[in-house]
Amino acid sequence: MSKQLLTGSFVALITPMNPDYSIDFGGFRSLIEFQRENGTSGVLIMGSSGEVSMLTEAERHAIVAETMKHKLPGMEMWYGCTGATTEATIAYVRQAAAEGADGAMIAAPAYICAANEDIVEYFLEVADASPIPLGIYNNPPRVKTDLSAEEVLRIAAHPNVQMLKESTGRVAQAAQIARAKPEMSLMCCCSPNLGLIVPIMTLGGHGTANMTGNIIPREMAVISKPWQNFADATNFREAYLRNLPMLHYAYSAINPVPMKSLMAAMGMPAGPLRKPQKALTGAALQRGLDIVDELNLVQAYGFTPSVTAVAAE
Repeated sequence: MSKQLLTGSFVALITPMNPDYSIDFGGFRSLIEFQRENGTSGVLIMGSSGEVSMLTEAERHAIVAETMKHKLPGMEMWYGCTGATTEATIAYVRQAAAEGADGAMIAAPAYICAANEDIVEYFLEVADASPIPLGIYNNPPRVKTDLSAEEVLRIAAHPNVQMLKESTGRVAQAAQIARAKPEMSLMCCCSPNLGLIVPIMTLGGHGTANMTGNIIPREMAVISKPWQNFADATNFREAYLRNLPMLHYAYSAINPVPMKSLMAAMGMPAGPLRKPQKALTGAALQRGLDIVDELNLVQAYGFTPSVTAVAAE
């Protein structure tokens, strides 16, 4: 194989913000260090978990430039580079490459609902123009486009395509892709509602590109470890079942609302969500706080819950 197959937990970071909704670059540094210290293989910055659709072009450029200053050995730094057009996507990819990014994750442009064949050509055109490895994100819940296994494999044959983040609702597609053994890391979202994480890891998946690792990175590193022996499978089962409530909570509302709300309550760099989105409160947030207590996460990670969070318990 000529491509490097990336493995483990790739955490889709939130975008921390200051009270005035500006980007909290100091918070980004803390979150990156937190992930590196807790076994994360790579971070995906400015995905849907990072409120990327609410960021200006200048903010997107600044986030790449500033966070790359904190790149740490042993952890990949990837960036969401999807634009509204093919040309805009290529421009974002090239800017990330110029700053030294390890790779770029791209999805089909939102809202246009283009035909699958047009989106396949879009991915291939961006791959032709990219100076760095690409991950492709098949994300029908967000962009409607749902690539088939055959279409994914066509894209995977491109030498610049290194990773698939799969979110299709068709579970059997994971087996079709795994059986073909493309030179590409096969990963999935961490939402158990989509029914993909267990079959993908069972069939030889390389890891997960997840959001839940924002708050339980060590646990997601165990869940995301490729199976090489029976112990890996056993560890996966134990970690998956134990942390299932948090996996469900992470997707109890549109991401990143639940996760960013809970991180703020735990005293982590998070800040507000950009309007019109609002943080969870009341019973919705309490569900997350109860899971934090059940999993003993305050002690495990040294979180410092905010006064608001303590009052809600």
